Amino acid sequence: MKTIAALLLILSTLTMGLAQSRPRNLELVAEGVRIEPDKRLTVVLASLEAAGLQLPLTEEGGRLRERLAADFASLDRDLVSKMRYFVDQYRKRHPERSESELVAPFISMAFALSPVPDLAEPARDIDLPGDLLEVLDFAPLIRQFHRSSVRTPEGVTTVGQRLESLAAQYRTAADRLNPSAAVMIRDVVDYLHTRPKLSIIEQKRVETKASKGKKSVSRIETRERERRFFIIPEFLAAEGTVNFRNIRDDYHVVVPPGVDVSESEVRRAYFQFVLDPIILATAREILDKRNGIRALIDETRKADADIPTDVVLATSRSVVAAADIRERAFKRMSEAVADARRNTGKPPVAETVDERGRKVVQLTEELYLVDGRFVMPGLDDEVALQLSEAYESGAVLAFYFADQLKGLEESGFDIATSLRDMIVALDPAKEADRISQNATARRRAVAARDERRKAAVTILDNPVTKRLIEVETLIERQNFSGAETALRGLRDEAPADARIYYALGRVKSLEAASITDVERRNVLIREAKGFYDEVLRLPEDKVDPALRSLTFVKVAQLFEYYDQNEYAVKIYEAAIKIGNVKGGAYQEAVEARERLLKNQ
Repeated sequence: MKTIAALLLILSTLTMGLAQSRPRNLELVAEGVRIEPDKRLTVVLASLEAAGLQLPLTEEGGRLRERLAADFASLDRDLVSKMRYFVDQYRKRHPERSESELVAPFISMAFALSPVPDLAEPARDIDLPGDLLEVLDFAPLIRQFHRSSVRTPEGVTTVGQRLESLAAQYRTAADRLNPSAAVMIRDVVDYLHTRPKLSIIEQKRVETKASKGKKSVSRIETRERERRFFIIPEFLAAEGTVNFRNIRDDYHVVVPPGVDVSESEVRRAYFQFVLDPIILATAREILDKRNGIRALIDETRKADADIPTDVVLATSRSVVAAADIRERAFKRMSEAVADARRNTGKPPVAETVDERGRKVVQLTEELYLVDGRFVMPGLDDEVALQLSEAYESGAVLAFYFADQLKGLEESGFDIATSLRDMIVALDPAKEADRISQNATARRRAVAARDERRKAAVTILDNPVTKRLIEVETLIERQNFSGAETALRGLRDEAPADARIYYALGRVKSLEAASITDVERRNVLIREAKGFYDEVLRLPEDKVDPALRSLTFVKVAQLFEYYDQNEYAVKIYEAAIKIGNVKGGAYQEAVEARERLLKNQ
């Protein structure tokens, strides 16, 4: 008899999107990454909630807000008044800022406080950022808030103890980030062909006081500092906002629930974590170019006076932006070319000769072969737009470094050994006209973005799509009965929509994984397979390739569960034949097929 654990192992992957293997956290730590909640941050954001500064939260965050609001109803009124007064005065001083922008300095303060329960603020120092100094007087109120008593359904407790009771919920949120963090690390490290530097050796002169009548003695001490990259899940963080703070050797990235780390701003922060020591090692070469770089910065500051003037910082921003943009483009091009090569037996979409007499073969909607070279015009335009935006925000060397990286992508370069040569070869004067040089490509990319937005709005306006989004909420709450009822009603209205059958199969699979009754579980698994089969029975041109890919993998997993591995391998191979389509399960199918063949 199969064990429930075995079923859960297989069915845990029955979710939308590309499934990734879950690395152990130790593997992430080896790359400098730690995924863990920060109690200081939760206390600070909870205190702001009590003070009336409320961010737009995710659905999970909203549920926590309701719970905390009930707890905080019994808070000391005098303390609440003091916190509200502080926040209101701060808001009045910055009327132009959004709620998320108002919270940013408080987040910086959270990372400057000592650990819970002390929450001591740092000594006031001119090195502390001005926005942090402005809110530092809120720290004593935070400590008082943390110690305050509240009445809960379980009885009287302190705010600190109440927040401590959320530890398991936060730990689960952290675990959910592991797969996408692993993808992010792999993408960054593979592209740069270097590993993050996890420690810095510092040499510091130390004066030793001598006894009376003797001179003091100085010596050089060698110290090692650890570098760490923290990804911090936070239910009270603003929906859709990633906050990044770099405090000395620690990099903190705060993410709300539901963020795909590999596709968010966390990527760029990790690029910075990896690249910062490499860039700092070339500071002398950068300063040799200071006059030319500063001239570029001064020109951009005419449009945005908030752009920093530091030439090393501008170079760092440029390298990071270029690497982030080029990595995405390189990955997208590689996937498109791989798909085209897998489909070599298919005739091209069209063949022609361009105005320069070059043979142009259109392979797909996006990919062309121009005189033997693969080209994606839409991708090139989007890269030009992103680099232009980076340039205008102060990354004035972004185009230069993007060109350098593009020339090295196929060679397996190591950025750590290549960057100094790039900087030595830099001529800042040639970067002054980059925006105008790319103006036409930028206009095309903006127009394409507008078209994608219109298409997205059209999709969301589709009544079936809206209903499926509503059903997803029921599934997240494990209201499987309600989800099934809604989906069956939707199926009657749109019997040819593959998404509905896939969702029904997913509901049945998840329900099966949630029960212990073996007979009932087997019935649910058979029903799930029946719905997945309905997806595969529909004509191929009526089903999104990514959805077909996902469905094949789900069916193969069910065959695996019943030890019908030969069938499972064939079905995984059917998923593989579809190709590495975006949103599909190609990689998962490849890995599963290889695993089964090894075990035969």
